[in-house]
Amino acid sequence: MSTAIFRKRIAAGFAAATFLSLAFVAHAQETNAPPVATLQGPASVADLAERLLGAVVNISTSQRVGGTPQGGSGPGPVPAPRLPEGSPFQDFFDDFFRDRGSPGGPGGGAPQRVQSLGSGFVIDAEQGIIVTNNHVIADADEIEVNFSDGSKLPAELVGKDTKTDLAVLKVNPGTKKLTQVAFGDSDKMRIGDWVMAIGNPFGLGGSVSVGIVSARDRDINSGPYDDFIQTDAAINRGNSGGPLFNMYGEVIGINTAIISPSGGSIGIGFSIPSELAVNVITQLRDFGETRRGWLGVRIQPVTDEIAESLGMDGTQGALIAGIIKGGPVDQGQLQAGDVVTSFDGRKVREMRDLPRIVADTPVDKEVDIVVVRKGVEQTVKVKIGRLEDGEELAASQTGGDGDQGPGAVTTASVLGMTVAELNDETRAQFEIAKEVNGVVVTEVAPDSPAAEKGIQPGDVITEVAQESVGTPKDVLDRVAALKGQGRRNALLMLSSKTGELRFETVRMQ
Repeated sequence: MSTAIFRKRIAAGFAAATFLSLAFVAHAQETNAPPVATLQGPASVADLAERLLGAVVNISTSQRVGGTPQGGSGPGPVPAPRLPEGSPFQDFFDDFFRDRGSPGGPGGGAPQRVQSLGSGFVIDAEQGIIVTNNHVIADADEIEVNFSDGSKLPAELVGKDTKTDLAVLKVNPGTKKLTQVAFGDSDKMRIGDWVMAIGNPFGLGGSVSVGIVSARDRDINSGPYDDFIQTDAAINRGNSGGPLFNMYGEVIGINTAIISPSGGSIGIGFSIPSELAVNVITQLRDFGETRRGWLGVRIQPVTDEIAESLGMDGTQGALIAGIIKGGPVDQGQLQAGDVVTSFDGRKVREMRDLPRIVADTPVDKEVDIVVVRKGVEQTVKVKIGRLEDGEELAASQTGGDGDQGPGAVTTASVLGMTVAELNDETRAQFEIAKEVNGVVVTEVAPDSPAAEKGIQPGDVITEVAQESVGTPKDVLDRVAALKGQGRRNALLMLSSKTGELRFETVRMQ
């Protein structure tokens, strides 16, 4: 093919492409379709990245670990192995074991320094306030902040929160002018919205990656308040603590975790939403610790069986399984068996919503709680306590030793269980605390409805269908009444040997 013919074909191709492009644009104008650039996402994020890079920092920490203290009883230097004369590995082993035996070496008396890297970002340039993950700086002896211009400043820990994996640091800027970024509203982010992650992957320094919001409200079982934003923007080791931006340059997430078999990004990363983080960060700045709201209850999910047994239309809400003695609602405001559907005007869609909402509520605030109690919706008013004050109280309620002594036992068989009176003899047999009252389960038949729900000998039935029971006959009567009402499941409140309560719905044959 001649050069002239080749050029003519190329020109014809460009002409055809131009014609198609013009025709597409004309069609888009006629149909009011959005521009091509909008359909395909932002053409470039260079201006946005340039504006934000200065506010994102690298966090370097060091920690003293290992080693045998001077005068300690730990193992001494490891002897070098005997090698054949002239072995090619002789020099290598000589160097290695010489270092091991030195006072500053791994086998010597001095502890070693281990360094790690992470990311963070400045939220207050004047005060030098920086946000990162708690696991980035956990157990660090020294923390150093590296800025994008190459400068470095030592940092001190203002406060940390292990439950949300957040930490606040402070540097002294001096004459250095810092760049800060602001938080945005993560609740406005929708699946498919563009986001940008900036951080320090693998210690390489400021790196930018772009993706979308892949999912919301993710629970990855990392803590009690999991509500992560999932993104496919590349997040790797070293990105922890770095910001996730929206396209306005606002921080809507703090990059925290990834799912990856190799340790590198496979497009599944998780960020703490700003809606959750801002309140924690504010408390850490103001008090150096968190001050979360506390309701003083134990909760569990509302399953289909529980909803049916309570006469509810759906599985929304959180079921109150127990009340903490001495807690904010120990005066009867809430009761075991209540289903919380709304808290302080916010809907409780599922069990894990309630701890987050309560934790965000100011301590000592009076709130309205909507509950379904025995099939009837009602509103109760509760004054919120402080979680940090209540954790030790809740943990201490483990019951006591049972009283011992002889006694007659009356038993009955129901729902695949053998149940008996809870008296001195059965308390001693199953080591049940004296504070626990009800009817004790002594046997569970294999493959029975009770066995399907994990009920075991030693469990105590305290309520059937939200009615207290004290004898085996009470249990039989309540189950018979439920069958007469056409119910398919019996809602049982069960107590452990130490008094911890839970609900189970047992199929009635």
